[in-house]
Amino acid sequence: MSLACGLPLLECVYCLACARWAWKRCLHTGEADSATWGLASAADFEPVPRMCRLVMANYEPDLSASAPLLFAPPGGYGVDPACVLRRRTYADTRGRVTPYLLYLDHAHADIVLALRGLNLVKESDYALLLDNRLGKRRFDGGYVHNGLLRAAGWVLDAECDLLRDLLERYPDYTLTFTGHSLGAGIAAMLTMVVVLNLDKLGNVERSRTRCYAMAPARCMSLNLAVRYADVINSVVLQDDFLPRTATPLEDIFKSILCLPCLLCLRCLRDTCIPEDAMLKDPRRLYAPGRIYHIVERKMCRCGRYPPVVKTAVPVDGRFEHIVLSCNATADHAIVWIEREAQKALDLMLEETMAVPSEQRMERNETLQREHVEEHKAALRRAVTLSVPDARAPLPYGTFDDDAGRRPWQQQQPERSESFPPAGARQRMSWNDLIERVFDKDEDGQIVLRSSVFS
Repeated sequence: MSLACGLPLLECVYCLACARWAWKRCLHTGEADSATWGLASAADFEPVPRMCRLVMANYEPDLSASAPLLFAPPGGYGVDPACVLRRRTYADTRGRVTPYLLYLDHAHADIVLALRGLNLVKESDYALLLDNRLGKRRFDGGYVHNGLLRAAGWVLDAECDLLRDLLERYPDYTLTFTGHSLGAGIAAMLTMVVVLNLDKLGNVERSRTRCYAMAPARCMSLNLAVRYADVINSVVLQDDFLPRTATPLEDIFKSILCLPCLLCLRCLRDTCIPEDAMLKDPRRLYAPGRIYHIVERKMCRCGRYPPVVKTAVPVDGRFEHIVLSCNATADHAIVWIEREAQKALDLMLEETMAVPSEQRMERNETLQREHVEEHKAALRRAVTLSVPDARAPLPYGTFDDDAGRRPWQQQQPERSESFPPAGARQRMSWNDLIERVFDKDEDGQIVLRSSVFS
C-alpha cells in the first residue's frame, strides 16, 4: 500500500526533472558559451577567412587560370595557381587522408597546408573516423583520436621533405596547417606532431608553426587542448554541433541511422553529469587550442546580426552542451564560416582604421601579451581543477620573456619526453615515430616505451 502511494510522487519528481532538463536545454543558446570571453582583434583573426578559402579550393577540380571555378566565394579564392605546389586527391592518398593542397602564399609570407572536410560518399573517410575508441591512443601525456593522428603521420611522411626545403628557402615564412571538420582534426594533429619534432623540419622555431581548425571535431584531451593553445586555433560559428558533440565520432557514424536519437540521449546524459566529473575524465576529447567563436544571432530574435568574434582559452565550459537549434548543422558548413568570418573581419578593420597607427601598434602588442597571460592562466586553472596530466606554465619559452621578442629570438621549450633523440628520429618515418614511442602494459593501456631511449 505504501509503495502504491509513493508511485505518484516518484512520477511527479521524474516529470519535474525532465521538465527542468528540457527548459535548460531549450534556453541554452550558442552565444551563451562565449558570453564572458573577450573580443578578438583584427590582427589575430585576419588569417581565418583566407584559410577558409584555401580549404574551399580543395573542392575545385581544376584551379588553373583557364578553368572555370565552380564553388568560388564572391571575390574568388585569392589563390595564384602557380603557387599551388602540390595537390593530393583521394587517388593520391589512397584513402589515408582527405584531399589537401600545399600553397606558397608570398603575399602573407606563409606556407599553408590546407585539408578539406569529410566527404559523405567516401568510405575511406568513415574508416578514418572509425579508427578509434575511447582511450585508445595516448599521446604526449594525453589522449587523441587515433585515426586522425595516423592520417597526420601519413601527410608528414609524404610532404616532410618539401616542407623542410620551403622553410629553409623562406626563413621568414610561417608554416600553417588548416582544415575543416575532419580535415581540421588532422590539421591539429599535424601541428602537435610537428611541434614535438621541429628538428625533422630543419629545427624550425615553434613560433613559426600554427594551425587554424575550422569547425573541428573533438580530437584531443583537455590537457592537450589547453597546452597547445599557443599554436592551435579553433574557429566555431555560433551553434555548430560538431565541436559540442562529446559523443565519440566512431559512435556517431556507427549509429548514423538513428543519429537524432543518439544525440538526444547523449545530450540528456551529459546534462546530468557534473562538470567536474567531465573535467576529470582523462579520455574525454575536446575541441583543440584557443577558440574563436563567431556570434551572429541572439536569443528570441529573428535574422542575423553583424557578426562578433569572441576568443578565449577556456578550461571549464568549453562547449560542453549541444545547442538545440535549426542552425546547428548549417553553421558547420565551410561556406557559411567563410562568409561570416569575412564579414566579422571587415567590421573589425573598419573600427581599427579609425584608430591612429601608433595606437594600433601599441594595442596589438598589448593583445599579444594578454594572450600569453591568458594561456598561462588557463594552464594554471587546469591544474587547479585537477584536470588529468595538466601542467603548470613553465618559466621559459613562450610563457615568460618571449612575449616582447621577435619569433627568431624566442627561447624554445624543452623537448617532450614522449619522443626519442634527434638522431633516432631522423631514421624513422613519421608514423613509425608515432608508433614506436608507445607500448601496451599488462592492462592493455598504451604507455611510453622505455626501450626507445635506451
